[in-house]
Amino acid sequence: MTSIPRPASSAILERNGRFLLVLRRNPPSADMYAFPGGRAEDGETPAETALREFEEETGISARNPRLFETYDLRSHAADGTLTSHFLLSVFRVDADEQATAEAADDAAAIGWYTLEEIRVLPVPASVLECVERIAATRD
Repeated sequence: MTSIPRPASSAILERNGRFLLVLRRNPPSADMYAFPGGRAEDGETPAETALREFEEETGISARNPRLFETYDLRSHAADGTLTSHFLLSVFRVDADEQATAEAADDAAAIGWYTLEEIRVLPVPASVLECVERIAATRD
């Protein structure tokens, strides 16, 4: 597998101290809770990818993407072989308060979770890191 990362983006929507997470159906984070997001399509900017993927997975039209963090994510097989490599751009987004999220696309389930709940869910390290950083700015 090549070590050239594929571009991907995700989006963080927070409401009243709760974060919208989807339960992933597909690799590389299958059976884990994560921010809505996915791979970029040809010609998309990272912000466009975040907004498109967010709407595809949640049914919510988000706006005002603000880059929060980037991650160089690599997954390896048991023998150490590289199995996936993504450059993930994570954005904070806004959405209408009355918009209701519904799991769609590759999201098996969807929900709003507090930091304490996220700490015990199966989540990628990047998700927990982002939520902890955001929560720390409120303390």
